[in-house]
Amino acid sequence: MTKNRIDFKLVNIVLFVLAVYLVYQARDFWLGTISVIFKILLPFLIAFVLAYAFYPIVKKLTDKGVPKALAMLLVVGGAIGVIVLILALITPTIMSQLTSLFNGIISFLKELSSDYNIDFKDIQNTLATSFNSTLEKLGTYISNGALSFIGVSIDYISKIFIILASFIYFLADMDKIRNFVKEYLSHKSKKLYKYVATIDDEMRKYIVGFMKIVVISFFEYTITYTLIGHPNALMLGTLAALGNLIPYFGGIITNVVAAITAFVISPALFIKTCIVFIVFSAVDGYIINPFVYGNSNQVHPLVVIISVFAGGILFGVLGIVISLPVAIIVIATFKYFKQDIMNINKKRKRYKVIR
Repeated sequence: MTKNRIDFKLVNIVLFVLAVYLVYQARDFWLGTISVIFKILLPFLIAFVLAYAFYPIVKKLTDKGVPKALAMLLVVGGAIGVIVLILALITPTIMSQLTSLFNGIISFLKELSSDYNIDFKDIQNTLATSFNSTLEKLGTYISNGALSFIGVSIDYISKIFIILASFIYFLADMDKIRNFVKEYLSHKSKKLYKYVATIDDEMRKYIVGFMKIVVISFFEYTITYTLIGHPNALMLGTLAALGNLIPYFGGIITNVVAAITAFVISPALFIKTCIVFIVFSAVDGYIINPFVYGNSNQVHPLVVIISVFAGGILFGVLGIVISLPVAIIVIATFKYFKQDIMNINKKRKRYKVIR
């Protein structure tokens, strides 16, 4: 008597395909849910990252005998003070220089168009439309949309307050958080604990080096462009500092913008700017960056370019910003588990030989 047997492999495949189909059909629901959860958690994630970044400074102060409360006050107060100072003193100048910068780029495109008979009208119109649209929105907020402006301001202020308060609490409890993770992982798996400690050390080196590079870049570019007489020196210094968020390309973009605006002003300033461009590229690449980062976080330029490109495609601006830290984590992970991977490959080769 023949018994009907159920092919469980086929059933599992059908169930898997059905599950994938249902997930795909409900994509709007779960993507929307993930988006809402991400928006809720984002301020706390930012606060934790800031606390993680500023913790080494607090730790260094406490190790030198400074009370923890005073160390936190100095770090948090210093960070807030720098931000307020930038907003109060630098922002108005940057806004005026930004307008001058935009007009310089438009003038540069017009001169190229007339001198070399190249049609840049579409680019000029796009830039002009974008700039005018920004001014109109600001004007609407200020003149006709006071309530909307207040609503937007309250929304941003509330988020900033949440980030600041969470940042302070995370910073105060960072010792406890780190000790808890250390104890849990050391009991769970010593190898996993060593891996997390390795990643933590790599990130600490990157953050400390990044903060130093930002400060150095700001003063380096601002002072130099001021000395050669560039009218947008402060704006370019700020762009150079922020440009460090985009590995390699940030500095290039800053120098290209500087050269374009200098070209419109005078040939002499353009030549001086090009000299600064060439000299600073060599100084940053071969002196400052190696001195600041030392032998740590050495990532091949091609890997950085691929990381930036992939991050931009997958996650936009955020992906570009986090591309270098992610690349450092991936490289450190590969190096840490490299021996294990090699051992697995050796075992597979031996197994094939035995068979």
